Amino acid sequence: MDKNIKLYFAFLLVISTLLGAIGQLVFKIGVSNTGALQIAEYVILGFLFYGVSTLIYFYTLSRTNLSWAYGFTGLSYLFAVIFAAIFLGELITPLRWAGVIMIVIGVALIGFT
Repeated sequence: MDKNIKLYFAFLLVISTLLGAIGQLVFKIGVSNTGALQIAEYVILGFLFYGVSTLIYFYTLSRTNLSWAYGFTGLSYLFAVIFAAIFLGELITPLRWAGVIMIVIGVALIGFT
């Protein structure tokens, strides 16, 4: 695969994973609210993020190897931890950060192959 094409698909996979993590964040915010209308709004918004994420993933998957593309889903851990810390005020322990860093290193190794 051409290097520029591979970079393009890697970018799409990062965007797909990012949108999926945003969907998770929106779900968490939604189910943490007490009003049924608020929950419904957030859940619908979460599904929209997931839907776009899935469409991008399907597009990329149809043009790349599964073993390469699927490795990028590990980035969802990185995005989820960052979002949890920033938007939800969750305390992320050093051990959890170490695990996330190892996952990111693994994703990078897959991406470079």
